[in-house]
Amino acid sequence: MIKLVAVDMDGTFLNSQQDYDRERFAKVHARMTELGIRFVVASGNQYYQLRSFFTDYPNTIYVAENGAYIRDAETTYAVHTFSPEATETITQYLTADPVLAAIACGVKTAHIRGSEDPAFINEMHRYYHRLQLQDTLEAPDDQIMKFATKMPPARTQEYLDKYNEAFAGIAVPTSSGHGDIDIIQPGRHKAAGLAELGEVLNIPLSEMAAFGDGGNDLEMIREAGLGVAMKNADPEVLAAADAVTPVDNDASGVCGFLEDYLK
Repeated sequence: MIKLVAVDMDGTFLNSQQDYDRERFAKVHARMTELGIRFVVASGNQYYQLRSFFTDYPNTIYVAENGAYIRDAETTYAVHTFSPEATETITQYLTADPVLAAIACGVKTAHIRGSEDPAFINEMHRYYHRLQLQDTLEAPDDQIMKFATKMPPARTQEYLDKYNEAFAGIAVPTSSGHGDIDIIQPGRHKAAGLAELGEVLNIPLSEMAAFGDGGNDLEMIREAGLGVAMKNADPEVLAAADAVTPVDNDASGVCGFLEDYLK
């Protein structure tokens, strides 16, 4: 029996309306609590945004910013940030490319240039409940855990290749699809975050289940004892998974799988 369930959010736990079946999940959560199974959110999103979905579940633990920031309501388990030198290199590269919209994801807040498209800024407020508009992408009073970038969807692979070349040795790009690429610290992904949390909770990866749909979920899908791909997942995630949900995220695929598994 697994001892921890970790879920990605966008495209996995959340539906297309950025919500979930709260009544159905309440029953699944109660069953997990009864069995002593911890519930963890593993996402590339900001902690302050993620926790807004689970105000009824204060014991939820968040592996946020693709594993760089691990905490719950009371305890911070780990914080991992880029070195000042790496932060400067990445910031200069992103700032110099007019195609890119970019956010520097700091420990205190996320940082975005006020010159970005207003529609993009408004959209980002949904994902970053702490978002500071400023003249540049630089954040001298903060430490950066991750960069989030957006480009035309058709150019996603092109920019993955560019980032791999430009940031070799200091950062790794990971795509969640649809023109969104996160630039994360080497070795700092969701599986690493779950392993680090597991050391605190005395739960190895082999006793965890992980649910995901996109490229930034691959490591935890591969390394968890039970890696579950959403029915709507990317082909490479489906190929890496131990199991697939019977329905997609819009039909509460995570809840459906857990209802059967936890019987």
